[in-house]
Amino acid sequence: MTFSAESHGLHDRFLLAWRLLKLTLLYPSPTVIRMTDSAPSDRSRFYSVAELANEFSLTSQGIRFYEESGLIAPARVGRTRVFNYQDRARLILIQRLRRLGFSIDAIREYLSLYRADATGATQYRRGLERIVERIRELESKRLDLDETLAGLRALEREAHDRLDRALIEESKTQRSKDTNGKRDLRTP
Repeated sequence: MTFSAESHGLHDRFLLAWRLLKLTLLYPSPTVIRMTDSAPSDRSRFYSVAELANEFSLTSQGIRFYEESGLIAPARVGRTRVFNYQDRARLILIQRLRRLGFSIDAIREYLSLYRADATGATQYRRGLERIVERIRELESKRLDLDETLAGLRALEREAHDRLDRALIEESKTQRSKDTNGKRDLRTP
């Protein structure tokens, strides 16, 4: 695959964005840690539905939806669902990708590639493709929004101009009525 100078620059930015996403997942900033947990994840710890729902500001139905969608697969102890550190890490990634606008299907596809090969290249490559697609979608939407906003601003200016003209005309009409009414009072 060859890249023009412009697309090469985009490719570099996408790679950088992808690496930053991976780094923030592996080494979250203090803000992200505070947002998701008061202490670093303990690999031997298990979590209940209520704990994860509270931590991720979800409902138990939201977690069940992710489970039914095939994004997480908690173990069961009797009838109780039990989540481990990997399930929690997946929830962090799922929530982040959802906030970035990725669909459940796209997230499922990405997660299905986890450890598809020894290097993770398949998952990273597909993830990068999805990121590029999402950026293009958002840039297209931004262009549509910019065009719509420009059209609305032009309509707003026209409406202000029309309103100004109507108010001037109304003022003239009112003055004319006032002047005619005063003349009528003077002449018996």
